[in-house]
Amino acid sequence: MEKKITLGKDLPEKIKEEFKIYPELLGQLLFYRDIKTQVEADKFLNPSYEKDTHDPFLIKGMGLAVEMVLKAVDSGQKILIYSDYDADGIPGAVILNDFFKKIGFENFIVHIPNRLKEGYGLKIKIIERLREEEKIDLIITVDSGITDVKAIKKAKDLGIDVIITDHHLINGELPPANVILDSKQEDDNYPDDMLCGTGVIFKLILALIEKGNFNLKKGWEKWLLDLVGLATVADMVPLRNENRVLAHYGLMVLRKSRRLGLQKLFRKAWVKQHQLVEEDISFMIAPRINAASRVSDPRIAFDLLSTQDEVKAGLLADELDKLNNKRKTLVATAVRKANKKIKEREVKDVIVIGDPEWNVGLSGLIASSLQGEYGRPCFVWGTDENGKYCGSCRAENIDLVELMNLVEKDVFEHTGGHKMAGGFGVNTEQIHFLEEKILNAYEEIKDRVVETEIFVDKKIDLDQINWENYKLIEKLAPFGMGNSKPLFLFEEVEIFGEKVFGKTANHLELVFKNSKNEKIKAIDFFSAYVNDKKSLLKIGQRINFLANIEKNNFNGANELRLRIAEIIK
Repeated sequence: MEKKITLGKDLPEKIKEEFKIYPELLGQLLFYRDIKTQVEADKFLNPSYEKDTHDPFLIKGMGLAVEMVLKAVDSGQKILIYSDYDADGIPGAVILNDFFKKIGFENFIVHIPNRLKEGYGLKIKIIERLREEEKIDLIITVDSGITDVKAIKKAKDLGIDVIITDHHLINGELPPANVILDSKQEDDNYPDDMLCGTGVIFKLILALIEKGNFNLKKGWEKWLLDLVGLATVADMVPLRNENRVLAHYGLMVLRKSRRLGLQKLFRKAWVKQHQLVEEDISFMIAPRINAASRVSDPRIAFDLLSTQDEVKAGLLADELDKLNNKRKTLVATAVRKANKKIKEREVKDVIVIGDPEWNVGLSGLIASSLQGEYGRPCFVWGTDENGKYCGSCRAENIDLVELMNLVEKDVFEHTGGHKMAGGFGVNTEQIHFLEEKILNAYEEIKDRVVETEIFVDKKIDLDQINWENYKLIEKLAPFGMGNSKPLFLFEEVEIFGEKVFGKTANHLELVFKNSKNEKIKAIDFFSAYVNDKKSLLKIGQRINFLANIEKNNFNGANELRLRIAEIIK
């Protein structure tokens, strides 16, 4: 599907006057992030941890949840922390683990389901086994549980209390937990319903510290912000409002984090801890954490983030790095196979594709790759170790949860997720009809499909690629969902140099020159121009393109360069 490119216009006079204390570029970037007053701008540019975070007790059910946890701690009940297996759920489990150990409470266990063997969410068999073996009295979920009605009913039947902490969309019937902390409930009045799963757990910990009588050093909880910030960036929740504050201060704490596992992982990923930015999390750290559950055991990532043993931390960082390399190879192989299948048939409004041999832990990555390439919703399935068909879906321009809810009821065994990213399980007898049933459901909402739009903040020239402008852009960080990195249009730029680089020779570097004859490098990662000889870019050619301005610190470099987002044909 073609993408619509929209170029930002000059600021209205009223806004120019409002933002007259700021440089023109900064004012324009603020305006196109829906910030229209100096008060809003000051809050955005200078987030305050004390002023811009909210009272955790505003979350519906928080008072009861705190009462239940404090009672369990005081009476020595056995608590089960049951978290999701990704780079949101695992950090949440780690900070709750840290909190319990800090207050001297040891009567708890952590269970992170194995994606390949146990699947997503709470399972009846696991709850029955842990009740029998561990005599658990209370379950606290992390980043999961909101759709697990049957499993939580079973827990209640077994006499287990349940506190759900989650942030996923509520999809039909609410589970019969004692209390649910999920601000996406209709009658929840918390000012920000977009916290990630670790963010919700952090709020529970803050509430416990406020009401509990613990001998904690004032401000100790702020050290937990390293993993709150990591999860907030990794889970791609909107980096606005409270999430912006948590990501901003989380990055500050990450740059000083004393976690041995993180320090070892940073070194393994060639990330300089004191210079860490959000892209280091998105592209280097989160993929390694997620690799544990995608191709092995998520407990490896949990142990890495929670260990206080330096030798163990080093070994676990090595293992995660190897798993991540394995993950990349498997995904690349599957995407090539998927592309071959797609090219052999008509590309439909929704891509539905799968293979019984595909690792379900990689289905989301395969779906993301195909969705990006073909510009349409994509459902990818494989089989787990129990032979069950399940997978992931990705989209840019429709609500996937709504789409899955419109599919005939006997097709999916379970569904869940967010508007643009979800997961599903398919009834065995329905797998051959999955594409047909999803396409039928799509017909009901196709008139509500939103055209994919690329918003460009401003047209600039190469002379504006300088440290002064970069520092203005940096004031808007951290960037992510809801606060995209400023994107600029460059027109009629002559290519003075080009080269292909990378282990698999799939990245492109172009060299331009400004009016002072200074070289400006531009990087096009995973470039479509590398292998396509018909569209190969040549020295002397003039091109139009969209790009971000970024600082390159790799291998000791300290230079400004462009990261190409789109070359406009």
